[in-house]
Amino acid sequence: MAARGSVRGDRGARDRGQVAVEFVGMVPLILLLVAAVWECVLIGYAFSLAGNAADEAARAGAVKGDGACAAAAGEHIGGAWNMGTPHCRKEGDVYKATVKLQVPVLFPGLSFGEIDGTAGAAMEREE
Repeated sequence: MAARGSVRGDRGARDRGQVAVEFVGMVPLILLLVAAVWECVLIGYAFSLAGNAADEAARAGAVKGDGACAAAAGEHIGGAWNMGTPHCRKEGDVYKATVKLQVPVLFPGLSFGEIDGTAGAAMEREE
């Protein structure tokens, strides 16, 4: 009876290409994870943008009034965020602004709702 070779030699021949098969199987999961992380980053950035826009709007409104409030709110917001009309109002000695943004999504049909940012600034008084 002739020997066919060592056990280690046979096993190495059968495992050829295994890494490539495992990689191809994992690629969709890796891409899905990257897309989910990117969407989480967009949500966090939307909170930051909404808060900053509301803060700028409240400061501008406290000094110059409603027209400046709306202009300042949309100054640094791109079209992808679908910002509606900011809600600017005076409440006592504080001028408040609320900005609502839509989070852009990678997958059509997916929606995370609106992100609200609200800020207030002390009214400027001339004496």
